[in-house]
Amino acid sequence: MKLDFLRIDQKSLKFKIWVYFVLFAALLMIMLWFLQIFFLDTYYEEMKISETRKVARSIISKYGNEELVDYISSISYKNDMFIHIESSDGTIIFSPGNSLQQRIPGNAYLMEMSVIRKNLINSGSNTTSIMLTDPGRKNNTLAYGAYLDNTPGNEVILYIFSPLFPVESTVDILANQLRYVTLISLALAFVLSYLISNRVSKPIVNITNSASKLAEGNYSVTFEGGRYSEIARLADTLNYTSRELAKSDNLHKDLIANVSHDLRTPLTMVKSYAEMVRDLSGNNPEKRTAHLQVIIDEADRLNLLVSDLLVLSKMQSGVETLNISKFALRDTITSILNSYYLLYEQEGFQINLECAPSILVTGDENRIRQVIANLVSNAIRYSSDQKTISIKVSETENGVRCQVSDSGQGIPAEELEHIWDRYYKSSSNVSRNTSGTGLGLSIVKEILLLHHAKFGVESKVGEGSTFWFELGK
Repeated sequence: MKLDFLRIDQKSLKFKIWVYFVLFAALLMIMLWFLQIFFLDTYYEEMKISETRKVARSIISKYGNEELVDYISSISYKNDMFIHIESSDGTIIFSPGNSLQQRIPGNAYLMEMSVIRKNLINSGSNTTSIMLTDPGRKNNTLAYGAYLDNTPGNEVILYIFSPLFPVESTVDILANQLRYVTLISLALAFVLSYLISNRVSKPIVNITNSASKLAEGNYSVTFEGGRYSEIARLADTLNYTSRELAKSDNLHKDLIANVSHDLRTPLTMVKSYAEMVRDLSGNNPEKRTAHLQVIIDEADRLNLLVSDLLVLSKMQSGVETLNISKFALRDTITSILNSYYLLYEQEGFQINLECAPSILVTGDENRIRQVIANLVSNAIRYSSDQKTISIKVSETENGVRCQVSDSGQGIPAEELEHIWDRYYKSSSNVSRNTSGTGLGLSIVKEILLLHHAKFGVESKVGEGSTFWFELGK
């Protein structure tokens, strides 16, 4: 166990995040050291030069204003500069007393002023600057000169002297401070990177473990995404996949169970009659024809049974989807009744339809057609000698109600809740034939449940039954 704890997976997301976070913190510290220690002197000089030029431009812009003297006094004190304004004939226009002048006599820069004046004249430019280095002083001085008025014979020159104080002591202080900052930052980077990488990788590890269970056939497993939207979406997708796989697996198991159970009897019949044809009726045309007809009928029943089983299994497993549209219910019912034309002609059935042409419903037309066809077939199968079936469609407050009524024997009240089950047959009903698969009402139930429709049955023994359902408009 101890070796497993010490083992590090260098390809894991957790390890990568931890390393990248620490490297990022280290790079920040290196950059900070270079900027604050190695480049501080150069940076300080550049900033001082930029600041001096900015002050000069502001003085030039205010030259001639009444507030110039007050402005120069304020700015020279604030920036610790020696500012001097003098005309070409040596007349001092401005040389205020400030903190710098108190430390340096007013004539301390007389030689430098002459150098600046000469540079201005020789350069032909309006500004000039030089760096003064004096071995007797511990710091360099930036000397800056500019014309306030360059009218020949009446020139006015601005002199600014800005000392560059030594930064060695500041660098030492910063270096000492940065040592502590670096140690604390790297320690925090190690801890934070470990916590963050663990927090990010943990839901992925959980999803991986759950996926392993899913691969083993455990479709009830749940994927948890955690607090991150990308991982949460992945978990939701895998949960959806798990549900769909569970539906498919249930469909597969249910179909196999149904086929193994429901096909046993008709297959036995087919085999038995085939053996009878072979052993007994092969030379008797009448018996052979009768036996072969039974085989054909059973094969047709097998085909119908397999089709109904597949439809029912899909619906119960949630695989079946609906194609919702708005359609005229009367047209749908009429097309269904046209297929019962032979019943009208040969067996004397009377099917009455009461439905306004303007009634529209919302649903899957093909599936609703299947519902109505099953209910009509069921009514025909269990009708009495009156052979009368009524279909009534009416509008309600919440939608459209469709009723299919027969004149059969009716269903006892205690059996009404079971008629929707597969293969259930009421004890009081006597079917006119045995061509059904026993799945019709189960299919009706599943289709209506997919439509979230209300449905039910009303029946009285000896008076017949009325099956109904309601759809939205």
